[in-house]
Amino acid sequence: MTQTAPAPGGYDESEMRQVLEQGCKAVGLHVSDARLLRGHTNAVILLEKEEVVVKIARRGSRVTDVTRTVEFVRWLMDAGFPTVPLYPVDQPVVVDQHAITFWRYLPQPAEPVAAAQLAKPLHALHTLPQPPMSLPVHDNVAAIHQSIAAITCLSSEELSFLSEHATALEGELGVVTFELPPSVIQGDPQHRNALHAGDAEAVLCDWDTVAFGQPEWDLVTVEVHCRRFGHGKQHYAAFADAYGWDVTRWSGYRTLAAIRELRMITTNARKVHHAPDSLGEVQRRVEGLRQRDHLAGWNIL
Repeated sequence: MTQTAPAPGGYDESEMRQVLEQGCKAVGLHVSDARLLRGHTNAVILLEKEEVVVKIARRGSRVTDVTRTVEFVRWLMDAGFPTVPLYPVDQPVVVDQHAITFWRYLPQPAEPVAAAQLAKPLHALHTLPQPPMSLPVHDNVAAIHQSIAAITCLSSEELSFLSEHATALEGELGVVTFELPPSVIQGDPQHRNALHAGDAEAVLCDWDTVAFGQPEWDLVTVEVHCRRFGHGKQHYAAFADAYGWDVTRWSGYRTLAAIRELRMITTNARKVHHAPDSLGEVQRRVEGLRQRDHLAGWNIL
């Protein structure tokens, strides 16, 4: 297997190959040209000749969660929603406690999806009717505390700081008044969780974090990515104009942005043992929190 990353996201190479081969055999796909695309959380593998992307969840990921994601995306597809489509096989396939899903491959240009291209599909998502399946309730604060409890790469003093910061933000969140009606949300909308679909259109992908919650969480996530990863104010402004609502002009913006950034930091800190080279960036972000630096650029992990 040809890799594009130093290690496949913490997977043992031979183990991942065996899981891939067994999963693809079950649905009649060939793996001779398999190439790892991403491996930070799940292993995402391209079968170029088959025009299929295979996503292998970590061992221990709940199969029921993956099954719900598949059911949700099938519902989106039936509704004509702009999502990357599933490959038409029975899925997920489970091999050695790994849940495997299969997706249509959409070849991509060098330039990532622009934030403004996220606006139309996100607005459509936020105005969908209630889906027929039960979605989890979005809870960034709970996810932050869970990540902090699992972090092994930071000092006890750093962990105490993160925990206290999370608790303080939870208090602030308690008095935030949301303006938009609750809806289905993607949970992590960003440039890398959308794909070009031709004619300046974009489709959403990576539905692992889909939930029911406040659209403001999705909108602040786009803003954080534009600000922290070097896309700039104009890039975000184009998104806000296209969506029709600017989260930065809302009274709860600072609190939600701080919570979203803390979740990004703690999630990546929890995963350092699978990606040791990311430790320096995680520590730099933690120090930025101490300095209350809202403008420092981050490196993508």
